[in-house]
Amino acid sequence: MARRSVLLTVALIIALVGTALIVLYVQGIDKRASAGQELVEVLAATDTIEPGESVSAAMEAGKFAKRQVRRDDMVDGALSSTGSISDLVSLGTIFAGEQVIAPKFGTLSDTEGLIIPDDKLAISVELSDPARVAGFVNPGSDIAIFFSADPIRKLPDGTEETLPAYTRLLLPKVQVIGVGTSSISSKTTTTDEGEQIVEEVPRAILTVAVDQTQAEKIIYAARNAEISFALLSDDSKVDDGPGVTASDLMPEILRTAS
Repeated sequence: MARRSVLLTVALIIALVGTALIVLYVQGIDKRASAGQELVEVLAATDTIEPGESVSAAMEAGKFAKRQVRRDDMVDGALSSTGSISDLVSLGTIFAGEQVIAPKFGTLSDTEGLIIPDDKLAISVELSDPARVAGFVNPGSDIAIFFSADPIRKLPDGTEETLPAYTRLLLPKVQVIGVGTSSISSKTTTTDEGEQIVEEVPRAILTVAVDQTQAEKIIYAARNAEISFALLSDDSKVDDGPGVTASDLMPEILRTAS
């Protein structure tokens, strides 16, 4: 009888342990299932983002939105904001509904080939180092373009009148999409004594994205005047105006001379 009681007790203990293990196992499954079903917030594209399109432009166009997905459906490395990619561009096509991940964004120099925005065309300009901000202009940079000219006006009698030389703003903001390698060119200047001095000047070809009207202005200015780029920051302010002539820089001297 005692032996039977012991066996029943052992059997009961085994049953209880087995039940406890089953309960713990089921609870573990429930926890794992619940973890996979947990909702997390990710950043997704609401419209197609084209290769070379900047994050800032896509944001302005409303192409990003936050949405909730199950943790199991979250893409590895999915972002929840554009903070870490705000200064970058898309390296490939990102389709509507796609979760946003950092490896799909980079600088324009990381892209393969020349990326031209849909509504723009690309033109190139050869500039010296000073005229291109000593090499600090890179693909993706925003620049203002200035030009300096020595204008000549034709008079009704057929003669020509030389007008005061001036420098003024040509375009307030365009984007650089390509920078070529630097080369060396020779520049000959003549001193007041008539001596000719030959200088070696580094030059590089920069490519910008512009519309047709802007392209015409740049091409004309490059052929008939001297152009210079000014690198813009997010806080730069550029205003169009009448430009600057010698009388603006040296009014006292010019009044004395007259």
